[in-house]
Amino acid sequence: MFRKKPVTALALALTLLVARAASTTLTSTWKAPDARALSPVGRSIAAVFLTSDEDLRRTGENALAADLSARGARAFGTYHLLPGREHFDGEVAEARLKAAGANAVVMMRVVGKDQRITYTPGYVVASPYRGFGPYWRFGWRTVAQPGNLRTDTAVSVETLVYSLPTGQTSQLLWASTSRTTNPAGLNALVREVAEATARAMVNEGVLAR
Repeated sequence: MFRKKPVTALALALTLLVARAASTTLTSTWKAPDARALSPVGRSIAAVFLTSDEDLRRTGENALAADLSARGARAFGTYHLLPGREHFDGEVAEARLKAAGANAVVMMRVVGKDQRITYTPGYVVASPYRGFGPYWRFGWRTVAQPGNLRTDTAVSVETLVYSLPTGQTSQLLWASTSRTTNPAGLNALVREVAEATARAMVNEGVLAR
C-alpha cells in the first residue's frame, strides 16, 4: 500500500527519526554546458536551506555549511544575513551574499516526502491435536510469528549550485533532485544529499576531484 503525505517542515523534523540506515540516489541531474571543474577549496560559499521554519532553516544551513567546510570551502549559513521575510527578495539576497564575499551558493529544498507501509502477515505452525502424546511432543514446539508493519520514509530534495561572480550575473552551474530513504534526521539528510551530489558533480566534471 502506498500513501502520499503533504510536505511540511515541522513534520519533516519530527518524523524522520528512523532506525534503518539511509540511502540516497539522484533521480535527475543537469549541468551548465560551459561549466568547468571547480574546486571548493578556499572558496566562499553560502549555504541555503529553503523552508518556512526558521529553526529548521538554521539547522539545515549549518549542516550544509559544515559539509562544505569539510571539503575545504569557507562556507556559511545565510539565516543571519537574510532573516525573516527578507529572503524573499532575490535582488537583496544576491547583493548581501556578494557583499559578504560569497562567490557561490548551494541551495537545498525539500520537494516531496512519501511513506511506504508494508505489512508482513504472521503465521502459526500448530501441533497435532489427536492424542495426548503427539500434542505434548509437538505442542512445546509450536511456532507463532506475529505480523508486523514496516514504514519506509522517502524524502526528495532539490539541490542547486549557483556562481556569484562579482559585477556579473549569477549563473546556474548544477541542478539535481535526489531521493533519500529513511534519513535519521535533518542533519543526516543534508549530509547524505551533499555527499551524493558531490560524487555526481565530480563524475560530471563540475567539481574538481
